[in-house]
Amino acid sequence: MPRYIIERNFAEQLNVSEDDKIHIKEINDEVGVEWIFSFLSADKRKTYCLYEAPDEESLRQAAERLNIPADVITPVDRIDPAIFA
Repeated sequence: MPRYIIERNFAEQLNVSEDDKIHIKEINDEVGVEWIFSFLSADKRKTYCLYEAPDEESLRQAAERLNIPADVITPVDRIDPAIFA
């Protein structure tokens, strides 16, 4: 399945509760999106999230339903550092 990085900018510091995580998973499952992991900036106002999804539109739908930004969506491929050894 294709992978994407989503850059999200938040107006306030991001704090995600366990209930929030469950809700995010439910919505993602409904649109066929899998959240792999995220990086959170030191000021807790920006994330870079890696997803597997059928397409960018699925990611936009999930973000809209969750009322969270999806400022930049970039398709990505994995490169393993071992290939350079």
